[in-house]
Amino acid sequence: MPTQEAVSAAVAVRDAATCSRVGAVAELWRYPVKSMLGGTLSKTLVTKDGVLGDRVWALRDPVTGRIASAKRFPRLLEFQARYETEPTTNSPGRVRIDAPDGGSFSPDEPDASEIISGILGRRLVLVNRPLEDDKTGIDRDTVFGDVPISQMKPDWTRETMPDYFQLKSGSFFEIGSLFLLASGSVEHLKDLQGGTALIDRRRFRPNMYVDSGPGANRFVEDDWAGGALAVGLEAVLDDINPTLWCVTSTLAQQELPRDQRILRTVARHHRGCLGVYCSVRSPGRVRVGDPVILLAQG
Repeated sequence: MPTQEAVSAAVAVRDAATCSRVGAVAELWRYPVKSMLGGTLSKTLVTKDGVLGDRVWALRDPVTGRIASAKRFPRLLEFQARYETEPTTNSPGRVRIDAPDGGSFSPDEPDASEIISGILGRRLVLVNRPLEDDKTGIDRDTVFGDVPISQMKPDWTRETMPDYFQLKSGSFFEIGSLFLLASGSVEHLKDLQGGTALIDRRRFRPNMYVDSGPGANRFVEDDWAGGALAVGLEAVLDDINPTLWCVTSTLAQQELPRDQRILRTVARHHRGCLGVYCSVRSPGRVRVGDPVILLAQG
């Protein structure tokens, strides 16, 4: 492990040779089962496939073949998944799921799917082998809450909108393998909304929550478009794209109540987008407190 002096020197060189420091890693999150609650980490390995151990399990509808999500099954956010044995690059580790009825089980136990299906009221099967062409099933009438489809996706209508969201090939991720959210954007959204809704970063399920400092008064991630981000000494993220949000951001979880005002505000002020999906150009270790630096383009 490099010394603190080496870390400081390397960061100084990187800062001088490129663009600017845009923040620091405030929180690292991992969600072992798609659409269930996850937990925070003090450090992690970011691989080409995202945070090690992130979204390695999902629930599949055996009738439609579609991957289930909180978009159609809001009660998935009443489950919490965590690792009781940490994954490594050579071992998948062991996941534990805490159910809303107080039960606890591993996804590979024989009755795990039946337990979840009984609570959700729909037959679903836990899987950990994504297909090359997986899709998440959606309900056109509810996927954007009470926000009109045309406000979120101007080129879609109720008739032309597909009844699914395409997942990243061979994974349970939507669009990108890593989702970043800046604290300044969350605070800006609160200001725009007026402060009557409980807008909380957990609603948006970030992998990295970046402390971008006070007084942004804008959606911070817009500044990152077209660039690349260096996180700590090793990881480099690119292919940065704005993230279109859906009804998931409005759903109840833990002490946060259901609140459709959140998505209305995102739609009204930022075309329905908050935070960014990224690809991983260079894998590496990332820790809470690591600097996040916007690299020069070109």
